[in-house]
Amino acid sequence: MSNAHAQHQTRTLWLCGVLHVFTHLYQVALLPLYLLIQTDLGLKGVEGSTFLVTAMMAAYYLPSYYVGVLSDHWNRKKLLAWGLALNGLGFIALSQARSYPLALLATAIAGLGGSAYHPAATAMIAKLFPKGTGRALGLLGIGASVGFFVGPYYASWRASSAGWRAPILELGIYGILGAMAFAWLADDDGGPQRHAEPPRERMFSSPQVWIAFAAAAFAFSLRDFTGSSMGSLASLFLQKAKGFTIQQTGLAVSAIFLASAISNPIFGKLSDRGRLRWALGLLIIAAGLVGLFPFVPAAWSAVTLIVYGFFFMASYPIVETAVMESVHESVRGRAFGFFITIGGVVGNLAHWIMGLCVEHLGPRANDTAAYYPIYGTLSLFILLSLAGLPILRHIRREEIAVGKLTPAPAS
Repeated sequence: MSNAHAQHQTRTLWLCGVLHVFTHLYQVALLPLYLLIQTDLGLKGVEGSTFLVTAMMAAYYLPSYYVGVLSDHWNRKKLLAWGLALNGLGFIALSQARSYPLALLATAIAGLGGSAYHPAATAMIAKLFPKGTGRALGLLGIGASVGFFVGPYYASWRASSAGWRAPILELGIYGILGAMAFAWLADDDGGPQRHAEPPRERMFSSPQVWIAFAAAAFAFSLRDFTGSSMGSLASLFLQKAKGFTIQQTGLAVSAIFLASAISNPIFGKLSDRGRLRWALGLLIIAAGLVGLFPFVPAAWSAVTLIVYGFFFMASYPIVETAVMESVHESVRGRAFGFFITIGGVVGNLAHWIMGLCVEHLGPRANDTAAYYPIYGTLSLFILLSLAGLPILRHIRREEIAVGKLTPAPAS
């Protein structure tokens, strides 16, 4: 490998990691602000506030397949830069929204901008690192960890003294500046993507494999549902049942993602020697911690969330690598776009549904025991998502058997 190529790999990986910070920062910045937004916009229930995040994530995931197709044929650098710029503009608009419909529109704009990131960046990194893909995506995941941590922490810190609109405006401005910096510093990928082989007309060799891939995506959407729920539900649970302040809540929710900056590259690298068994172990441990969470004393809530996040978040780069290994290089953008469309839409209904669940509890929302069944169900969802692991293994073997993939060592 030439020094120039190695420098290109490293430069692209870390610049995409910076964009990863912004992408996930925007997804979680509203989590500790639900009650403030409810009061400011005059909403009857907290589910209106949580639905803002669901609307943003619906706009993020619904176009993912088409964005993936675009990323397979268009300049990915431009797609990533324009996506972040639109994401930031949506947050600026949200900070100025004086009515609930305008707030919904602004979050949808932000989500649409964010949809550009994962199909383009994941396919780009998987192509640049054909060996050690799990390690590379694990390093890329550090950006997600930083964004997930900074978003709730910064929003709650600023909102405690300046109201909820100030941090949203500031984060939007930072995104615009980040997009400009990326457009200036990132290497141009030369327009339409070029592959080692001509693009395939079909993503998979048969309708049966297509169905299996959709089934795997749905299985992992149950994992994603729990992951989204743990942020929104923890925000409400800690404030209502544990008596946390908004700053304490923001810090605790941020804690979910703190340790994943360490676990993502570690387990990503380990998974290159056994992809699916590492994902299996991580998710089983995470399921146990979700069920345990409402039982721990308030003083241990943040620690429990850190440990949960250490294991749970590390499953993402591993599963993403398994998805990339299941399809040909020429269709990775659209394949991943399809995968996260299903997983994202189902998974991110969680923000709204958790708001409805807490609202339905009424006065019991202040009682810790009322949350036991909810967390138990979320733990079960992670266990059910494990069905997606053998399905991805099956898809890879089927595609190798018919010659669509080369028989590299399977995980």
